[in-house]
Amino acid sequence: MPVVNLYSDNVAPVADEVLQALLALNHGTAPGYGADAVTARLETRFGELFETRVSVFPVATGTAANALSLSALAPPYGAVYCSDTGHIHDSECGATEFFSGGAKVLPLPASHGRLDAGTLARAIAAAGVGRAHKVQPAGVSLTQATERGTVYPVEAVAEIAEVAHRHGLKVHMDGARFANAAAALGASPAQMTWQSGVDVLSFGATKNGAMSTDAIVVFDPALAQTLRYRCRRAGQVLSKMRYAAAQLEAMVTDGLWLRLAGHANAMASRLARGLACLPATELLHPVEINEVFVRLPPAVMSGLANLGYGLVDRGDGTVRLVTAFSVQTADIDELLDHAHRLAREDNPVP
Repeated sequence: MPVVNLYSDNVAPVADEVLQALLALNHGTAPGYGADAVTARLETRFGELFETRVSVFPVATGTAANALSLSALAPPYGAVYCSDTGHIHDSECGATEFFSGGAKVLPLPASHGRLDAGTLARAIAAAGVGRAHKVQPAGVSLTQATERGTVYPVEAVAEIAEVAHRHGLKVHMDGARFANAAAALGASPAQMTWQSGVDVLSFGATKNGAMSTDAIVVFDPALAQTLRYRCRRAGQVLSKMRYAAAQLEAMVTDGLWLRLAGHANAMASRLARGLACLPATELLHPVEINEVFVRLPPAVMSGLANLGYGLVDRGDGTVRLVTAFSVQTADIDELLDHAHRLAREDNPVP
């Protein structure tokens, strides 16, 4: 096993609080397919969290949350805009296109993973609205936090949503690391979503300590109605839904979701500071959540890999390191000690 595995936050264990919630639930019987009391409580719990009425659909994966959300807002002849690093574009095997019946995901150039309102406006203007030969703009998907470890300020989300809504597009937020973004921004979930114009959110939990569930949180009632059927058709209405709901309820109880994400972010910041002072090392993007993209000297990169540290070698001399809630300060400090030793051995002082 790696000394500490920073390949992804997906490799982390389940948070103790989530396991305790599952054990507390694991007795007797309950109605299936979401008709149980725990699932029924979710909309109240998430309504309190987001300070508004919401519909909540637990699903098994973030890909399901994204693809089903987007299928509800884009027709088969529609276009969904996203960042050129967007997970829906390059890491979900065409799931959005499949579940929407053919809608096209159109990536747009982004800076440090962040799309901007001007780029979106220009894309819509050039889309050929009303022309039968062209896919028609239907939605925009923002990843919060981004696939490059950065966050959208609340104002930036509002600017993009204003452009989208002005042209009749709906706004989806891919929140696989929404908790990390919230911890970094210090903004409320309401400010980050519906108050800024977001219509539907993929609420990530698995990367942040849950066992096997994320959720679709819907702020637009019209989208909620169709999602009831789309989730069922996609096999995302679990027979024992109470176990998925219990994980989500545990995450949003007493601020657990923010505490876990805040700790993961702090570990990434500590790691980035320690690596930045190595010779021939470059941080590629601002470190705002729990992801560090860094160019390391080859000897350091290979040395850490040989020691058993899990990391993503991106094939161009750079690596991605991801800290999870379970990573501890001692883990980071030990890795940094090894990195600095490997750097010294590679460049000994005469």
